[in-house]
Amino acid sequence: MGQSSSSISLSSRRRDESSLKPTAVILPEKKIVDGDVIRYREYISELPDDCLGYVFHSLSSGDRKSCSLVCKRWLVVEGQSRHRLSLNAKSDLKFSIQTLFTRFDSVTKLALKCERKGVSIGDDALILISLRCRNLTRLKLRACREITDAGMEAFVKNCKGLKKLSFGSCTFGAKGMNAILNNCSFLEELSVKRLRGIADGGPAVPIGPGVAAGSLKFICLKELYNGQCFGPLIASAKNLKSLKLFRCSGDWDVLLESISDRVTGLIDVHLERLQVSDRGIAALSSCLDLEVLHLVKTPECTDAALVSIADRCKSLRKLHIDGWKTNRIGDEGLMAIAKRCLNLQELVLIGVNPTNVSLGHLGNCRNLERLALCGSETIGDSEISCIAAKCMALKKLCIKGCPVSNHAMEALVGGCPNLVKVKVKKCRGVTSDGVIWFRAFRQSVVINMDITGKENPEASTSDGGPPEPSVEVVAVVNPVTASIPSSSDGRISLPKARLGLFVGRNFASCTFPRWSNSNNSDGV
Repeated sequence: MGQSSSSISLSSRRRDESSLKPTAVILPEKKIVDGDVIRYREYISELPDDCLGYVFHSLSSGDRKSCSLVCKRWLVVEGQSRHRLSLNAKSDLKFSIQTLFTRFDSVTKLALKCERKGVSIGDDALILISLRCRNLTRLKLRACREITDAGMEAFVKNCKGLKKLSFGSCTFGAKGMNAILNNCSFLEELSVKRLRGIADGGPAVPIGPGVAAGSLKFICLKELYNGQCFGPLIASAKNLKSLKLFRCSGDWDVLLESISDRVTGLIDVHLERLQVSDRGIAALSSCLDLEVLHLVKTPECTDAALVSIADRCKSLRKLHIDGWKTNRIGDEGLMAIAKRCLNLQELVLIGVNPTNVSLGHLGNCRNLERLALCGSETIGDSEISCIAAKCMALKKLCIKGCPVSNHAMEALVGGCPNLVKVKVKKCRGVTSDGVIWFRAFRQSVVINMDITGKENPEASTSDGGPPEPSVEVVAVVNPVTASIPSSSDGRISLPKARLGLFVGRNFASCTFPRWSNSNNSDGV
C-alpha cells in the first residue's frame, strides 16, 4: 500500500510539473494494478480524428509525412485531413491517380506542375482527377501542355465549385477558357500567363463573360499575345477589385475606356510594359475608390495621367511609377498627387526625375510612411534634405542609384523623426563615414547600405562584376537626446575623435527582409 501511495504521489507531482510547461507530446499515464501488472493508458488514441487532423495542420509538410508513418490510423487521418496537394504532373502520374486520391480524398487545393522539357498529363488524367476531387476550390496548372480544350470542358463540368484558377504555359485556348467561365459561377480569382492556345494565328475569339463574370474579383493577365480577347470578361466583371496586366501586346486604351462606366469598383490596378497612354489612365480615374496604382514602364503615360488620377482618386494609398527614364512624368504629376491624394502611404519612383518643386509638397501627405527613390538623376543632397524636413511620418526610406553623398545622411540625422529603416544602394557618394555618422545619432534605425565610391572603386553591379560589400546594422538603444553640433554652413558636424570611437565599436549585424516590390513587389 505504501508503494502504491508513493507511486501515485510521484505521478501527481509529475503531472503538476508538466502542467507548468507547454508540451507538444501527450505522455501516457502509468497505472499500477494489483501491485504487479503495469499498464499504460495512451491518451492520443482517444483523441478524435478531427482533433488529430487539426494537429497535423500545424505541422510542416515533412513532419506530416513522418507522422503518417507512425501507424495505420495516423496514415489514414493525415491523408483525410490534407486539403492542399502539389503534384509533379508528368504523363506517368495518371497511373497513380487512383491510389493518390483514395488516400487524399479531401483535397480542395490542387497544383499540377510539369517541367518545361517533360511530357505532361493529358485530358484523360485531368478528367480522372476531376472525378475524384469534386470539391476542388483552387486549381493551378503549370506547363501542362498536353491538356486541350476538350479536357478543360470535361474537367469544369465535374468541378463547378472552383474559386481560384491559375494557368501558366498551357496550350488550351479560348474554347477551354469559355467553358470555365460558363460553368464556374463561384470563381473569384483568375490568373492567366502565357496561354499559347489563344495565339494560334487565327482570329481572336472573345473570352467571356459567362456566369463567372458576376463573382470575379481578381484578374491577372501576363504575357498574352491576344490579351484583349479577355475584354468581354473584364467589362462584365462588375465586382472586380483588382486588375493586373503584364506585358500583354496591343493597344489597351480602348479597352480601359470601354470599361470605365461598367467596372467602377477597382481598388488595385497594376499596368506593366503595356501600350497604354493618358487616355487609358484617365478612364481608370472613374474608379473613385482606387487605392493602389502601379504604372511600370508605360512610356506613353505623362504627367497628365497622374493629374487625372489625383483629381478623382482621393483614396489613393500606394503609387508605384517606373518612368523608364523617359522624363515624361515629373514634377507636375507628382505635385498633383502630393496636393490632392492626402491619404498616400507609399510612394515608389523609379527612373523618374523629381525636384524640390514636387518633393516639397510631400509634407501634405501626413500618412506617407514608405518612400523609394531609384535611378533618379535629380535626387541629390538637396532633395534628401527637403524630404527629411517635410516627411515627418516617414518610416522606411530607400535610395538607390541616385547622386547623393554623405551630406544626405547628415540631413537624415536631424529629420524624419519616425524613421525605422534606411536602405542606400549603389550611391557612390555615400561612404563609410556617412554610415558611421548616421549610426552615431540614429542608433535605433535599421541601416542597409552598400559602401561604394572611393573605398571600392572597382565594385560593379553590372557585367558580372564583384559583389559590393554591404553594411547591415541593427542597434536598438535609447534615442540620442543630446544636442547635435553643427558647423558654420548649417551641416551637422562630428569631431574626428568621436568618429574614431564609433569606428571601434562592435555593432550587431543582421539582415532584414526586403521591402515588397512590384509584380512580385507591392511596397517599399
